[in-house]
Amino acid sequence: MPDGPYRWFVYAEIALAVVTFVALCFIVAPYGRHGRSGWGPTVPARVGWVVMESPASIVFLLFFLLGDHRSELVPLLFLALWQLHYVQRAFVYPFLMRTGSRMPVSVVAMAILFNLLNAWVNARWISQYGEYANSWLADPRFWIGVAVFLAGFALNIGSDRILRRLRDVRGRDARDGGASAGGYRIPHGGGYRWVSSPNYLGEMVEWTGWAIATWSLAGLAFALYTIANLAPRAMANHRWYRETFADYPPERKAIVPYLL
Repeated sequence: MPDGPYRWFVYAEIALAVVTFVALCFIVAPYGRHGRSGWGPTVPARVGWVVMESPASIVFLLFFLLGDHRSELVPLLFLALWQLHYVQRAFVYPFLMRTGSRMPVSVVAMAILFNLLNAWVNARWISQYGEYANSWLADPRFWIGVAVFLAGFALNIGSDRILRRLRDVRGRDARDGGASAGGYRIPHGGGYRWVSSPNYLGEMVEWTGWAIATWSLAGLAFALYTIANLAPRAMANHRWYRETFADYPPERKAIVPYLL
């Protein structure tokens, strides 16, 4: 890894992961089912998601194109993996969300700052500082990492799809005046057979795969931050489900099947 400012920005991201994990063990981020007042002005959740996630796609692409290795095969494959996640997260997922929900501007602002840092750190490594000759395609770390990434992506997308279907059921209940009108249901199927937040597990698996495939400190920093950010929220979701539903499956874990 090069000396100078770049190295310290990578270290800063790792330090931010530690700070984030500690903070989120005591404070649940106020959006989604955990939304609450007292966090300042809010914006529609769809707007918030697009605004806070789009820099991860756009800024990564811009800095990638500034790199000396921007036209090489392996960096281009890494670019495709990154955009596979973030185009979906920034420009598809928000428009599949239910209308009416809101999120604090403060949450959006913090996410933007992280995404700017993370996109720059990873893009500069992939297209400038890292060395990925075509021979990297024969390295087991590349293929293991890509397989892990795609498995996590599939789990993330599939789990979100189950939640959307559940939302549609809630909507029908509300129109029909059902007992669960306006409330939540217990999700079943897919990764929900084992954990309460398989969508978060999928994202953590994704970026662990990225860290393996890129075999870089930048990739590791992102994987660590993702775990630090999502694992506490998965635990909070698990507690919420157990407190809300008396018949919640007792064998279901929060985030790691059979363990946690």
